[in-house]
Amino acid sequence: MNTHFLTALILAGGQSSRMGRDKATIAIAGIPLLLRVCRAAAGCCDRAYILTPWPERYRDIVKGEYPFLLETHPGEGPLVALADGLTRIDTDWLLLLACDLPQLRSDILRRWTSRLEEVPRSRLAVVPRRGSRWEPLCGFYRREALESLQESIETGGRSLQRWLSRVEAEPLAVGEAEAEMLFNCNRPEDLGAIGSASPKSDISGTIEGDR
Repeated sequence: MNTHFLTALILAGGQSSRMGRDKATIAIAGIPLLLRVCRAAAGCCDRAYILTPWPERYRDIVKGEYPFLLETHPGEGPLVALADGLTRIDTDWLLLLACDLPQLRSDILRRWTSRLEEVPRSRLAVVPRRGSRWEPLCGFYRREALESLQESIETGGRSLQRWLSRVEAEPLAVGEAEAEMLFNCNRPEDLGAIGSASPKSDISGTIEGDR
């Protein structure tokens, strides 16, 4: 199998406890959140995978457009999920994405992607950062990061924030447009910030930045 330069891994394994219903299936402007993120990722990546313990839950949403990976260690957090993806996907860089980013934009992702070939080999990640906080669920991870991630897991480390603070990682500047793109939906009241939402799984429509 040929190695891809950039592959997206969309995480759809959370319990959505604060939202009260499965976030991935909530439709914004008629498009389920999971499908919106998949389409935005497809606009800048060679391929996009969905990592989840419940592929049967989302098959009707993606209708075969994006392959599933069955999560090996469900419920153990995004650092473990990232290591899982890097173990199973042959790629130079992995774009890790949460499934609850309704305003994700392919044009911004492509601009960030264009920088990856110039990143020094010592840098294991390229991730947006606001102040002292990283935005690890919209970040790029080099496949060589796997060894460091596995070492963290073996010693009980599960925080991507702490892992990023220990390794060589390149920050991406976050301006107004990028901050808007990184807005994620965790609670019902968050939906009001991005307009009306419907639980229907209608996949028609387009995504800003994909036109």
